[in-house]
Amino acid sequence: MTAIELFESERNKQAGSTVSEAHAILDAAEKTLIDQGDFHRLFDAKLMRVRSQLGLPITQPTSLRNIPEEHEPAFREAYTKAAREVGQRFLDADQLADAWAYFRTISETDAVRAAIAKKVKELPPEPGPGLDELLNLALYEGAHVVEGLKLLLKTHGTCNTVTAMSQVLPQMTQDERREAAAVMVRNIYTDLQANVRRDVERRLPTLKPNASLRELITGRDFLFAEGGYHIDVSHLHSTVSFARHLERSCPELQMAIELSEYGAQLAEQLRYPSDVPFDDYYAANNHFLSALAGVDVDDSMNYFIDRLKKEPDAPDQRMIAFVIADLGQRVDRTNMAIEAAAPFLKQMEDPSGFSFTAYCINAGRLDILEASAREDDDVLRLATVMITSLVQT
Repeated sequence: MTAIELFESERNKQAGSTVSEAHAILDAAEKTLIDQGDFHRLFDAKLMRVRSQLGLPITQPTSLRNIPEEHEPAFREAYTKAAREVGQRFLDADQLADAWAYFRTISETDAVRAAIAKKVKELPPEPGPGLDELLNLALYEGAHVVEGLKLLLKTHGTCNTVTAMSQVLPQMTQDERREAAAVMVRNIYTDLQANVRRDVERRLPTLKPNASLRELITGRDFLFAEGGYHIDVSHLHSTVSFARHLERSCPELQMAIELSEYGAQLAEQLRYPSDVPFDDYYAANNHFLSALAGVDVDDSMNYFIDRLKKEPDAPDQRMIAFVIADLGQRVDRTNMAIEAAAPFLKQMEDPSGFSFTAYCINAGRLDILEASAREDDDVLRLATVMITSLVQT
């Protein structure tokens, strides 16, 4: 039986109903669309109903344009309710991409994210059809980036996952970056620890069980002789960079420090430089990560401050100053950071990023903000200082 035949059959069952003709027609249409599993058209039917009830044109029923002001709250409420119901029907049918389209529209994404996480966790060793769709939804459409990276790591390996994370990192939230960094650090650490252990055991069969990477490499220069290495060094390089998004509470932070200690012992040609102040890559990262962990915090801050003092290039100075400001804020050294970085960051006022003014105010350093305002003859910045002082007194 065709959909039209089902619809007409359903409509005939309602003959003699006391509800309005339009209402009865839409009841039959919705029942037919549900039976057919045509949930996209069901969404249209539900909004056609509300338009009919509000006396609005029923063509292009899902359009939010040209809704009279007096009807806008009712229509938007109906839109949200319909999207929620249709999204749930797709979710119940395990059609996650379609469910995401509706739940994302109304900013109710938790149910889809939970379904993605469950599916990734339960994925068999040999994934079947639908893998590419799930990867695209989770990772590239941003439905659950961290689970997408876990899925990619599980099915396509480290190389593809490192590349993908580098691509999506700018669009990730800070929490997502932290979670994804933890996944990558655990992955690389586990592989590297196992590889180094095998190498050591070839020479020293009796080893402490569960020795850490640091314990395995300490005093064993032979591991790095003649350019020796135990993992793809580009993967190590990227993962140590990702690790800067970790926090002190992350158990993976100690692993990341040990990864940087391993990298520092590699032959020079295997230690790729990076942008300042990470041009001495593993030494700089070791200072940064150690500070995050609460180890030798002042020494690590001074490492970057000294690097700033020695840098002659203005763009590189700003880059180093930004790293100092970021690190100082994360390790409770904002005063130390702002005193060193202020001359290089005072013009930075990104509405969606770093704000020198906000940094000074949050650090309680109106003196530095006022000095920069007077130095730059910046009236608005000085007014900000004065108003903030009034509020605080």
